[in-house]
Parts: sequence; structure tokens; C-alpha cells
Amino acid sequence: MTSGLRDLYQEVIFDHYRRPRNRGALAGASHEAEGHNPLCGDNVKVHVRVEDGVVRDVTFEGEGCAISTASASLMTEALKGRRLEEIGPLADGFHAMVTGGADAPGPALGKLEVLAGVREFPARVKCATLAWHTLRAALDRRPGNVSTE
Repeated sequence: MTSGLRDLYQEVIFDHYRRPRNRGALAGASHEAEGHNPLCGDNVKVHVRVEDGVVRDVTFEGEGCAISTASASLMTEALKGRRLEEIGPLADGFHAMVTGGADAPGPALGKLEVLAGVREFPARVKCATLAWHTLRAALDRRPGNVSTE
């Protein structure tokens, strides 16, 4: 990755950290879950409103590091308007991207690709994936608190 591209990616990540999109509670949420990353103390609650198999709205609450907050913010932007059957492949593609586990190209990740550099810092992968694990728990209506451990 060129230094110019790395700088752009860092700028986008810090923008989403400083001014997270879709942060707050969501009235009328049909799905919710809470997640925690004990490694660095990140906490997130994801709220999703699904109507007719489509994510109509999604928000998050919580506190976390720049990577965790930016990932949650970018995730909410990427999910709005998507059909439920698109969410699993998107989440899998994101996870493969940040862990370096993908040989074959997955779904187009768009702005989420700014987090690709996380794979160079294995300790930060859990920060980047916390919101995604919590989202899956919400959609699956799994009880309890999601943990990255």
C-alpha cells in the first residue's frame, strides 16, 4: 500500500472515529445485541430494524478505540438497504479481509476496505470485528453478551 493511500485510509478511519455515523439508540429496533472486547475494553450495542427482509435502519451505541468505533460506523453505513441474505457474505468478506484469510475475492466491500490494514496488526482484528460479531448475534437473536474471547 502506498503511503498516500495509507494516509487516506487513516483519515477515513479517524473521521468515522471522531464523527461516527448512525450512533445512538434506535426506536423500533427489531433486533439488538451487546458485545464486549475484554482485550481493550470496547463495548458496543447494535440496533437493527428489519422490514420485509431488508435492513431499513441500523445504529450502534458504546465506547471503544478508534478501530472499533470506525468499524461500527462504517458497518452501519454499509448495511442500510441490504437484504438479510447479503449480510452473511458481507460479514464473511469483511472478516476475511481483516484477518488476511481470503485468497478468492469476496463481495465488494466498498468503504469497508479502509480497514484492510488492520490485518497487519493482529491484536486489533478483534477491535475491527466486534460490531460485526454483535450484528450477527442480533440478527440471530442470540441471548447474552457477545465476546471476542
